[in-house]
Amino acid sequence: MVSGPDFCREMRRGEEEAVDALLRLAFDGEDEVRLVHALRQGREIAGEMVLPWSRTGIAGYYALSRFVQPKGWLCLAPVAIHPDLQRQRNGRRMIGMLTEWAWITGTYAVVLGQPAFYEKCGFSVARASALTSPYPLSHTMLAGPADDAPKETLIYPKAFDGL
Repeated sequence: MVSGPDFCREMRRGEEEAVDALLRLAFDGEDEVRLVHALRQGREIAGEMVLPWSRTGIAGYYALSRFVQPKGWLCLAPVAIHPDLQRQRNGRRMIGMLTEWAWITGTYAVVLGQPAFYEKCGFSVARASALTSPYPLSHTMLAGPADDAPKETLIYPKAFDGL
């Protein structure tokens, strides 16, 4: 029997160091670790999810933080999958569950990233086309209720300043 990562769940207290190690490994540096620490310190995180795996402890991770504006919207960043488990649909499974949750709960979620990946998970570049953002709209995607392209100005949490 093949043993792989389990189902996504909320990150537990005490798993911060394992998440930091995964972020360093997945992104080859400290930028995402600093971002997550700043989001936590600023109490801007709405939730942190992990994909547990017996071999590494944490195989995947993502953070959702609250936008300053529009109220009630969430920002997905960062997203990390252990390099040994990339290209095995683990990230797609994790993020697909998130986009389904966003649809069901009526929550808008925004991600800045590679459209080729995130659109397969349920995010849409077209739905983000009417947004105003400090980041390129070509890589900004939206998931959530309806199929509209809302006209909103995105104001990210302070932790994103300077990225």
